[in-house]
Amino acid sequence: MALATAQERRTRPAPDRAATSREADGLAVASFVLGLVGLLVMNILLGPAAIVMAAMALARSTARRGRALLGLALGVADLVVLAVLVTVNGTVSWSLGG
Repeated sequence: MALATAQERRTRPAPDRAATSREADGLAVASFVLGLVGLLVMNILLGPAAIVMAAMALARSTARRGRALLGLALGVADLVVLAVLVTVNGTVSWSLGG
C-alpha cells in the first residue's frame, strides 16, 4: 500500500505555478483585509488569522509581498490593541463613552 502511494505521488502532475501564485496573492490580500478590519472588531480572532495568512503568503512567495507584510503588521497591531484594551479597561471591547 505504501509503495502504491509513493508511486502515485511520483506520477501526479506538479501543481500549476500560476495557480499557486494566485493562491498566495489571495492570502496576502486576505491577511491585509483581516488585519485592517481586526483593528475595529474581533481583534482576538482576526489578528492571529491575519498573521497566519500573511506568513503562508510569504512562504509561498507571493507577488504581493508588500501587502502580505502589511497584513502581518496589522495582525500584530490587532494583538497590541487587544493587550492595551485588556490592560487599561480590563475588557476586550472598545468603550468610547467614559
